[in-house]
Amino acid sequence: MADRNQIFYIQELPLHLIMEVLTSGRLSAADLASLEITCHMFGAKHELCPDKFRSVAEYAAYCLCHAHQVFDSMSLSARRGLLSRCGGNWKKVLRFLHSVEQSSGTVETSAGKMQVDTGKYHTLLIHNSSLYSCGSNLCGVLGHGHHMTQCATFSRVNFPSLSPVVHVSASHNHAAFVTQSGEVFTCGDNSSYCCGHGDIGRTVFRPSRIEALRGIPCKQVATGLSFTVILTRQGHVYTCGNNTHGQLGHGDTLERLTPAIIQLLAENSKVVQVAAGPSYTFAVTADGSVYSFGSYTNFCLGHGDQSDKLVPSAIQSFKRRDIHVVCVSAGDEHALAIDSSGYVYSWGRGYCGALGHGNQNDKPSPEMVTALKGQIAVQVCARKRKTFVLTDEGSVFAFGWMGFGSLGFSDRSISDKVLKPRALDGLRGHSVSQISTGLYHTVAVTNRGIVFGFGDNERAQLGHEWLRGCLQPTEIMVHWMVEAVTAQSG
Repeated sequence: MADRNQIFYIQELPLHLIMEVLTSGRLSAADLASLEITCHMFGAKHELCPDKFRSVAEYAAYCLCHAHQVFDSMSLSARRGLLSRCGGNWKKVLRFLHSVEQSSGTVETSAGKMQVDTGKYHTLLIHNSSLYSCGSNLCGVLGHGHHMTQCATFSRVNFPSLSPVVHVSASHNHAAFVTQSGEVFTCGDNSSYCCGHGDIGRTVFRPSRIEALRGIPCKQVATGLSFTVILTRQGHVYTCGNNTHGQLGHGDTLERLTPAIIQLLAENSKVVQVAAGPSYTFAVTADGSVYSFGSYTNFCLGHGDQSDKLVPSAIQSFKRRDIHVVCVSAGDEHALAIDSSGYVYSWGRGYCGALGHGNQNDKPSPEMVTALKGQIAVQVCARKRKTFVLTDEGSVFAFGWMGFGSLGFSDRSISDKVLKPRALDGLRGHSVSQISTGLYHTVAVTNRGIVFGFGDNERAQLGHEWLRGCLQPTEIMVHWMVEAVTAQSG
């Protein structure tokens, strides 16, 4: 019988066992980089690894990239383009893939899994299995019940499901949540049936499960102005609520009291991400196409014309140029996208420089933001007249309207407009993992789980009890952070 106390060195293990550990999916690109630097075994070549890989860690990153669904769906030329952008470093490619995948959901931080999403005058925040909210409780969007009109600090929501909340979406007048079990809950103003609870036209003050989706596991939600978009794990899209401009994608302008599947999308490629503007919708498919439908106002649909689309229509500008899109953001008056090489595209209304092209011109169809060509973008966030771009290095670039300090620059003087992407120095020294901007406020989460807020706090939407507002990023103490500080001091 083998001695249980016998010591084995990792270099004594067969390579296939080592690779099994490295490619289990539990290690990030940063983990592989750390192993490569600190351990000779992972930082050196191995006789069983292909010659083109300089280390075991690099080979593991290569294997993980090829197993990733985003990379797997990319064309050979798109894969080569991404690898070239990453300097031939497979760990950087892996970091890009993971970052893009997490950009519209929860992100891994050293403090746990987190997601932040900002509404008009409120903010929702996930930390591990708990949901927090702050700001104005107009229409019950905070999920704390009818007795509360405003929440000055991030407060934990008494969520009705035992399953952890893994995705949130905040809109003007309602909110939606997805649990780990795939159930969808909503709360807020249901007068337009955007909460999906049938003919219950009243306000829903606490998160309530959408019974029409029982048995249909979901993964993402996107809330527009009085309508909701739901993405299932199978890649199907359901919508409900207001449909004045065809934003529900069913070929008509009739309201849907409960979520209904968009048949046209179900018959095409699998959808991997959805986004909702005030009255229009985006659906990104696995093959890198972007479908848009709803209101043409401000050219947000990206088709170059001025007509509503009642059914999903692929944005031909991307298709003609063979651009594989990996994620999109739908703003109030403009939109953005990131392609498979980390380049950024914008279109819609250019007021205040929100498109990042150095002017205020409108763009009826997507155009690359050339000022960001030197950056590899992993998240874009568009809201009213302002834009944020997050890079793979954790840096944040901002442009557009500086009103109320929600762009994060404290040096507002001659102009309140930033026409070209500008690095947000207030977050320099921090690696930002996710950012979200509301009407007049912005909240960011770092890779250490630190929460920063800036902009208007008149309705406590930043979660800071004593500030009326702040022109530059300010750390916000959240419930679990206070507990950690107290424990350390004790």
